[in-house]
This record gives sequence, C-alpha cells and structure tokens, in this order.
Amino acid sequence: MTTSLFAHDQVPLETLRTRAYNFRWAETDADIIPLTAADPDFAVAKEIRQAIADYAQSGVFSYGPHQGLSEFKNELASALALRKDYRLDPELILPIDSAASGMYATARFCLEPGDEAIIFDPVDFLFEQSVLAAGGKVIRCPYDKDTGRFKLELLPELLSDKTRLIGVCNPHNPLGKIIPLEDLKTIAEFANQHQLWIMNDEIWSDIIYPEKQFTSFHHLAPELCERVITVYGFSKAFGLAGLRVGAVISPNADVHQKIVDAAYVMTTAGGVSTISQVAATTALKSCWYWVDAFIEHLTALRDHAVKRLNAIEGVSCQAPEATYLLFADISATGMEAEELVEHLRNFKVAVVPGNERFFGPGAKGHIRICFATSLEILDQGLDRIEAGINALRQEK
Repeated sequence: MTTSLFAHDQVPLETLRTRAYNFRWAETDADIIPLTAADPDFAVAKEIRQAIADYAQSGVFSYGPHQGLSEFKNELASALALRKDYRLDPELILPIDSAASGMYATARFCLEPGDEAIIFDPVDFLFEQSVLAAGGKVIRCPYDKDTGRFKLELLPELLSDKTRLIGVCNPHNPLGKIIPLEDLKTIAEFANQHQLWIMNDEIWSDIIYPEKQFTSFHHLAPELCERVITVYGFSKAFGLAGLRVGAVISPNADVHQKIVDAAYVMTTAGGVSTISQVAATTALKSCWYWVDAFIEHLTALRDHAVKRLNAIEGVSCQAPEATYLLFADISATGMEAEELVEHLRNFKVAVVPGNERFFGPGAKGHIRICFATSLEILDQGLDRIEAGINALRQEK
C-alpha cells in the first residue's frame, strides 16, 4: 500500500515534535495526533538535504541577487514546461519567500485601499488576508455542491466599479478540486473584459491524482493569460515549508517590475534566502521521483481514508482530485465544526474546523483533515475521529 520512502518508519516523530509548528506536532500535546496544517510528516528528499549541506559547508552566506538566482528561475521554467506544458520566460519569474508572500505582493500590486477582490467561498484564508492587508475588501463567489463547481454565473452580479482582482485557488484548498479548463476560460475572459487581474495560486498543482489531469490558465490561449499572475511554492510537494521559498510568475515585463517593487526585493527587506533557492533548485532538478512516489502513497491513503470516513454515521466525504486534504461534511452529526473539533480533541486527534476564519462562511458544516503522513498514523487518527463521532450518538 505504500513505498519504502513513505513507510511508517520514515516518519521522524521525535524531530517533528520539536520542529513541526503551525498547529502540528510541536504545538500539540504529545498524545494528540495532528491531522491539521498541510505539511508532510516525512523528511525531504536526500538530494535536497545534501545540497543544503554542501552549500553550508562552504561557510559563505553573502547577499544573493535581488531578483533571485538565474539557475532557480531557469530550472522552474524548464520543470513547468516538462511537467505541465507551460511556456514561461524565466526573466518573468520572481523568487520570493513563500507562496504566501507572493500572494501578499500580488495583492499589493493589484489593489489600492478600498478596492474589491472576488474570491472563492470556501477558500484558504490567505486569499482574504492578503486582500485585507492591501486595504481591499473581499467579495465571495459561492460553491455549488450540486454541480461541484463555483457559481461563475454570479460574477457579473459580484462585479462593482471597485473590483480589481479575482483570486483563484487551483487546485483548490480545501475542496481538493481541479478547476475545469472551461471555468478557467470563463474567468479569464471575464477578467479581460473588465480589466481585472487574476491572482492564480498553484501551490497544490504538483499533487494531482492519477485519474485526473491538471488544467491551468497557462493552458489557455496566450491572450487569456495577459492578466494572470501565478503564485507557485515548494511546501506541499517537496516539504520545504520551513525554507520559505516560492515564486511569482508575471505575464509581461511591466507587471514583473511592479511585482518586484511590491515584493520589496530591491532592498534587503524582501527576497528569499539563497540557501532556500539552492534547495528549491535541487528539488526541481533532481527530486521529481520523490514527488511521484509521494503521490502514489497519497493515492492509497486518500482512497482508504475516504472509505473509512464515509462508513462513519453522520460523515460524508468526497475523494479529492488533488491536494492531500479531505474536506468532510459533518453537518449530519448535529454539531458545528468548532464544537466537533473541540470534542475530538478529547479523543486525542486534532483537525481543522471549516469555519469563516480559515475558509470563509461556505466552509460551514465541514472539517479539514490532512493525510500527508503514514498509513499507521492516519489510521490512528481516523480511529479517534470515528470513536469521537460515535460517542456523540451514545450521549443523545
């Protein structure tokens, strides 16, 4: 059911308990299993470790180039051409200190105080936070559970004379959906028609399950990408969250320069560390075998976890097309998500509540479960979720 790279004995639990923060092992009691933040429980590929060690051994940690290492930019353009059939100019790629930082820089470029941005509902909280940090206001486009798509027919109603930006999360967190090419075309045409920018978050675009194919704005005609600013990262597929490395891909030189200005990289206040770029370059050059094996492992865990969750009375869960996140509907339990999450902590398992803080009001009645771990840890966590929810019926 798994490969040796992702067997249970490859989970460095003692190290995770001292280093894995953001609601994970280092921030929870030792007897709690955290299926929370989207971060793998496994050590990164050996080539990345060796590259960092070799760079550090030189003993020189000088400033790097303001707009990042050419090798990083060239390798990213080549990798995305090979893996996703993109056609990118390396000179329009800006290395940055995480995809999240790229979102904030993009929002600063696109928005003035008082401007509006249309974002999905539900969606990762960074869309709202980046807009608010730029002084903007979010307008939410709801999800249609019946069709499994966002209600793009509402875009004209959501538009105002203050709208400047559409935020797109593809693949989608927390739903695990790949946005269909037809919907991407609709969004791009709408953006072009109304002179809106598109902030295109593709941090999950390397975690795609075998039965699906990733579709991107970059697969559309070039004229439909003229207002698309893409954010890419290395935390989800390569496990480099702590190195804070990502990239912003601009559609032309003018936009690129304005993103450079918004990211503060021309001063020492912004930019990404050289050693992080070295690690990311090695990941792109030498570690796709690790990503492919990881996806094989995740596919088995996804199928296993969805089957188990759907066997729990009061829980309904669809298999994600991408990501290693399960967005389970728990509304039939009769509890609000926050209540259930607190209840489950009594059973020594932590998950993320589907609430307005993390995902927007459209997340109501759900919990999010990260399964980027070993089968054994996942099963322990699912055992505890099942026991906790079953206990609710006994209390009634």
